[in-house]
Amino acid sequence: MSLRIYNTLSRDLQPFAPIEPGHVRMYVCGMTIYDLCHIGHARMMMAFDVVQRWLKTSGYRVTYVRNITDIDDKIIKRAVDRGITIRALTDEMINAMHADISLLGIEPPTLEPRATQFVPQMLDLIRQLETKGLAYKASSGDVNYAVRKFPGYGKLSGKSLDELRAGERVAVQDGKEDPLDFVLWKSSKDSEPEDAKWDADALGYGYGKGRPGWHIECSAMSCQTLGETFDIHGGGADLQFPHHENEIAQSEGASGKPLAKFWVHNGFVRVDNEKMSKSLGNFFTIRDVLAKYHRETVRFFLIRTHYRTALNYSDVHLDDAHTALKRLYTALSLATPDTLAVDWTDPFAARFKAAMDDDFGTPDAVAVLFDLASEVNRTHSSAAASLLKALGACLGLLQGDPQAFLQAGAGLDESAIAALIAQRATAKAAKNFAEADRIRQELLAKGIVLKDSAAGTSWEALQ
Repeated sequence: MSLRIYNTLSRDLQPFAPIEPGHVRMYVCGMTIYDLCHIGHARMMMAFDVVQRWLKTSGYRVTYVRNITDIDDKIIKRAVDRGITIRALTDEMINAMHADISLLGIEPPTLEPRATQFVPQMLDLIRQLETKGLAYKASSGDVNYAVRKFPGYGKLSGKSLDELRAGERVAVQDGKEDPLDFVLWKSSKDSEPEDAKWDADALGYGYGKGRPGWHIECSAMSCQTLGETFDIHGGGADLQFPHHENEIAQSEGASGKPLAKFWVHNGFVRVDNEKMSKSLGNFFTIRDVLAKYHRETVRFFLIRTHYRTALNYSDVHLDDAHTALKRLYTALSLATPDTLAVDWTDPFAARFKAAMDDDFGTPDAVAVLFDLASEVNRTHSSAAASLLKALGACLGLLQGDPQAFLQAGAGLDESAIAALIAQRATAKAAKNFAEADRIRQELLAKGIVLKDSAAGTSWEALQ
């Protein structure tokens, strides 16, 4: 079976083939960078990390663009509150994001454009829309998009214009001709810092001092980096409307061409049945989570649920993910992998491929890993262990040292544990089994589990 992807635009699974044979061009809406990233952001970046990994595994060359929004109201407010420049804030938060997601094994995109690097291109796009009668200067000084003049508006979200109508009071307050219209260029306020303003007149456009609206950023950056039409446009489900709907209106309104063949959206992370978000205050930063859990446990937790399915966050679910991942690493500790090459005709590999080719079906792919682990446990086969490690690599899993993972989080250092194991061995040799059992219980109280075998005594950390 060839790769099929669920297309939000058509609302069904469709066979995937790139516009340019052998080369996939993918754009994903990234972070608005004013604070540390939370686990909901990690879920989005992880989903598309898996997508680009599988596309590469499938033999495609991938140009993956994930943008950064480094200018907006929240960024301006945070910089002002902290008494620093916008650039100082965004540089700090971008560096923090890179550090956090690298710990989760999320690979960097091919390109990571920042919105502030593309303001002239945004202004040029706004001028094109104005020339075509799709944009207008409002009495407020803003430049707005005229939604009702774009015939296809609503095709991504499935919403009609009547369903989307807002109150007329909004239109009067912000100078819009229609309450559905949205801003392309925001006129500057005197109270805003100078580093939040671009002089459009000085750049050759008659829009005055201001800054771009959020939606125009992605239309300009995707077009400049990938062309007017590309293969995959992705992001969180919350971006489907209005952000992605507005991108379509802007980009297709200007070019007359489809923006993307496939629209792909990942599901939310939920806490107590509510979407995790900073506005609700129910978020956990990536750093919060990594302080408690092994980084690969967090990756496994995010991957084992299908990317389109809502993911429930709790310590219970992360504990379960850690226990499950230990089963896979325990199998790898029993046999030494000899190669990472995959024979895709192997029954396990063929099942894994079928799962991933069905809209990146990680739950079924992970189930194959557990079946392979059972095979390794039964046979201690190096070939099976090799395949387990190689298929895990397709998901960014199981590439660490098994013993290091199994022993991570121990309450004692290795030398102290080794000393107690030696004392226990001495007690057993002297037939002092009460003392040997006492030492086992002492280690267990510190989160250390001993495992006796013919080869000697090994240990694992409980968490």
